[in-house]
Amino acid sequence: MEGLGLIFVILLGVLFVIFATAKLKLHPFLSLLFAAFAIGIVAGLPLSEVTEAVNSGFGGLMGGIGLVIIFGTIIGVILEKSGAALRMAEVVLRLVGEKRPQLAMSLIGGIVSIPVFCDSGYIILSSLKKALAKRAKVTIASMAIALSTGLFATHTLVPPTPGPIAAAGNIGAEDYLGTVILMGLIVVIPVIFVGYIWAMKIGTKMKVEGEDREDPAYDYDTILKQFGEMPSTWKSFAPILVPIILISLSSVITFAGWTGAIFDILLFVGAPVVALLIGVLFAFLLLPKFDHETLTDWVGIGIKEAAPILLITGAGGAFGSVIKATAVADFIEGFAGNDVFAGAMFVFVPFLIAAALKTAQGSSTAAIVITSSLMAPIVTQVGIEGAIPLALVVMAVGAGAMVVSHVNDSYFWVVKEFSGMSVTQAYKAQTAGTLMQGIVAIAVTFILWIIFV
Repeated sequence: MEGLGLIFVILLGVLFVIFATAKLKLHPFLSLLFAAFAIGIVAGLPLSEVTEAVNSGFGGLMGGIGLVIIFGTIIGVILEKSGAALRMAEVVLRLVGEKRPQLAMSLIGGIVSIPVFCDSGYIILSSLKKALAKRAKVTIASMAIALSTGLFATHTLVPPTPGPIAAAGNIGAEDYLGTVILMGLIVVIPVIFVGYIWAMKIGTKMKVEGEDREDPAYDYDTILKQFGEMPSTWKSFAPILVPIILISLSSVITFAGWTGAIFDILLFVGAPVVALLIGVLFAFLLLPKFDHETLTDWVGIGIKEAAPILLITGAGGAFGSVIKATAVADFIEGFAGNDVFAGAMFVFVPFLIAAALKTAQGSSTAAIVITSSLMAPIVTQVGIEGAIPLALVVMAVGAGAMVVSHVNDSYFWVVKEFSGMSVTQAYKAQTAGTLMQGIVAIAVTFILWIIFV
């Protein structure tokens, strides 16, 4: 099968994934695999080739980024369990100043969500958010919006969060992870800032039910004391910063073409899988003790949290591999010269696809995985290659995966329940806020493409 018929089959496959996950509540892992097999068979691929494409797509992607995702989740769990996330929040608050609590919460969310999933990060910092709101005499809603949008920004844009890593792996940018991190950090700054502006504009005028009720449980000093002795500042930040520095340094060496024994060593430790493993070793410094609870149970929690992400990512790789095995590349080649695919306008293609998938089925990670799988044959066919262009495609996918968080998104309900907002208030705060963040993210990505590509 080829031409428009093939495009129609792929579209039906995507619609099936959306319907199965959103309506039938089927796990994205199985819905992606079912769609991959169905597309391959209906497209007329030999049955043995369908099987080979699924296996190679799943295994190939896992070989490139599987361990990176596992190490990242282990770091996130240790940061959560050891109190390091709270320590980072305290440091940021001290630097920004308690007179700007919303800005502090935005920055805290942006930092914590680099290794920690945004849902978990919001729960971890929820009591701190309420305590700071009480202490600074500002509305809980403004703090809630600042925190939720800060967390969401890095969750979709900055590795080693699994979504951006999966996108990089799908489109062949796993060797440029340092550049992806750099572009993510550039794009995420205005995205976090617009979330802060939204918190100040909307949240300061919004009152949640029971906000004026006195609750000694949300006293700032009490919360810190209840947590016990927290780790030092450098130990708290090291598991995040050290891997990012090593990966970025490796990218600089590769770009500059430097050679020699010392550069070979730096390239080795800067490989994402090695850098994140080093991050895990730094995370071990946060452990209050070395016993079965920390070395087995905490690490085990990280592995369990990584499992569904690995499965969805691998299934997305299989889905993309089957699409690549069809004649879709030949069809795309005929449109490669079209204005839609030309120049900076190209970034709006993955953005719109990811936005449609995110809005339809709720999961940002699933939207990123599916979109990047669909984009894999396209970026190759239209000649997009190299570190910066591929990194900006990842940014475009992540920007789309922010649009929008609403009632089919688990994060929407986490924000609503842990802030005390009504559904209507959450729509006005969280849904509208993520829409603005996605628009700003794609606008910045578009500008960066014009400047650097």
